[in-house]
This record gives sequence, structure tokens and C-alpha cells, in this order.
Amino acid sequence: MTLERLVDGLHQRGARIEVVAPYRRDRKDQPRFADVFRSVRGLPIPRYPDLRFGLPAFRQLRRAWKADPPELLHIATEGPLGWSALRVAKKLNLTVVSSFHTNFHSYGRHYGYGFLTRGVLAWLRYCHNRTRRTFVPSEDLLQKLQEEGFRNLRVFSRGVDTDLFGPHQRDEGLRLRWGADRETPVALYVGRLAAEKNIELCLKATRRMRERIPGLCVVLVGDGPERRRLADKFPEIHFAGMRTGQDLARHYASADCFLFASITETFGNVVTEAMASGLPVLAYDYAAPGRFIRPGENGLLAAYDDGEAFLRCAGEFAALRPRWHEMGEAARETIAPHAWSSVIETYYNECLRLLPSQPVPSP
Repeated sequence: MTLERLVDGLHQRGARIEVVAPYRRDRKDQPRFADVFRSVRGLPIPRYPDLRFGLPAFRQLRRAWKADPPELLHIATEGPLGWSALRVAKKLNLTVVSSFHTNFHSYGRHYGYGFLTRGVLAWLRYCHNRTRRTFVPSEDLLQKLQEEGFRNLRVFSRGVDTDLFGPHQRDEGLRLRWGADRETPVALYVGRLAAEKNIELCLKATRRMRERIPGLCVVLVGDGPERRRLADKFPEIHFAGMRTGQDLARHYASADCFLFASITETFGNVVTEAMASGLPVLAYDYAAPGRFIRPGENGLLAAYDDGEAFLRCAGEFAALRPRWHEMGEAARETIAPHAWSSVIETYYNECLRLLPSQPVPSP
């Protein structure tokens, strides 16, 4: 979604865009910029069969970019496709920037390959340090990457569509389908149902909240490999499945609070979408929550990666139930100034400063 917003914003500024990705044109959920796609070969990502990673496309990209070289190349993947794009860029002397979207090196502890963490981090550093800029979504991530030897970092934050996400999307009929009437409080999680999202801690937190709010309704929006296991362990939870667009906005706005216990986010778009929807948020103190949540005013923060602290905060969050509406209004006000237009303008101006093309730095 972030890259789609970026493409739309650059189009509006008159830029000519080409998107290279392992995109299947027979898919029904075509992005708005499908007409500017250059499709390359790809394979399903293990454990995420609905997502694909690009295979090397050195010859295809060299032929295309030698005939019509881009003024600026933005690489959004450190995988085989991104690496082949870097190789072509070096040979053709193209200006290259990159963006850091996913903490792949943090996933090892959740999927049994923690021993590879340093190697994965070294590869990420090697790729990004060959570009003129690496855009990261938050200041705390920038600092962590700098400590690991990443260079030329700039913050490219995330915007929020406050026209789409807002309290005006609240749907009492949807709440009734969850088993919640006007007086029933609803706690919400939105995101992938995967191990790295730490969802089980969220659900343990809702059980802690039920000690103070016995009728609390809990809704999970999203899908993924953990769904069946979580449904078996937490039968009281309503699983809403994958939602997008206005349907997703209705799910946000129809809840009363938002819980997010992930410790692997580079930013956490769902947190800002929840806040824009008028929900107070309980999350860990880093990335988007650390930037936007003011404890006691529009949500609560737990010390990073401290499960016991998160559960304690859940009890405090439940005690604040009479103030959730007030805190939700404050959350909406906090996010309101952070529209996509200003975020993309910052990125656009930063890229313009890099032109004309200069040699790609050596690793």
C-alpha cells in the first residue's frame, strides 16, 4: 500500500513511472498502476503463498534500461530481483535509492532460523549501502540501522488516508454481526495472522482486559498461517478474515480500541489507520506507536518486547474504558495532519536533490 501511494503521488506530480514486479496480469485485484507494470518472473514466498518474490532479471532490465534509462531507480526489495536491478544500475551508472520495508533479520526467532540473523543483516546492509539513499519509516529504526553500519539513511514516514479511515465509517450492523450491541466494547487487531506479529500476546492481553470488562468482544482482521491455531486456542475470538478499502475502514471504525503487540515492524501502518479511525491504541513503545501515542491521552505504551509490561498495560487500558471515546478523538486529532501528500512531497524533493545521476557508491 505504501508503494502504491508513492506511485500515485509521483504521477500527480508529473513523473513518468515504471513498476517492475513479479505481477500476474490475470489477478483480479489489480493495483491502480497496473498499466505501468513491467512484469518479471516470480515465485510464491514460503509460508506466504499469496505473495511473490521476483527472480533475477538482469538481462531483461539491462535491455530495457539501456534503451530508455530511468533518471532515478527506487529499489524496494533486497531479494534476487532487487539485486539484479542494483547490478544493472551500476553498469549503466544510474542513480539508485532504496527503501527498508521489512525487518527480515528479526523474523528468525519466530521461524526457527535465528542463527542466520547476522548473515541476513549483513546482506541487507550490503544491498542498501550501494544506493545513494535508503529511506526508512521511523527515526528509531534509522538509529538502529546506523548502529549496524547502514549509511545514507533518511526518514520517509508513512501517511494516512484520513478521508477513508475515520469515525464516520462506524457501522452498527457490522457490530451486531460480531455479537456487539451499542454498549458492548470491542477490541480490534488488524494485520497478518503470523508468528512474527506476536498476536498470541494480544489475545492474552484481551483476556486480562476481560477481568475488568467481562463483556469485551475481540475481533481479528486478517489472515495467515496462524489463523487455525489461534482459533483453536482462543475460541471466543471473532475472526473477520482479510478486509480492504472501505470494508477495512468500517472494521476499524466499528471497534472501540486497538491492540498491537508486534515487535518486528518498520513502522506499523495499522496503528496510524486505527488512530485515524478514532481508536485509542495499546502497543509497544517503538516505530509508529512510539512516535504518535501519548500515554494516557490517546493510548498506552508498553516497554519494547516486554510481554509482562504489555499485559500490565492491558489491565490499565481496561481501567480507562470510560475514557476510550475521548482518547479515540485525541488519537484522530494526532494523526489528522499526517496526510500522504506532505509525506510524498518530502520524498520527491529529496530525490530531486540527487539528480543528475552520480556513480553508484562502492560497497
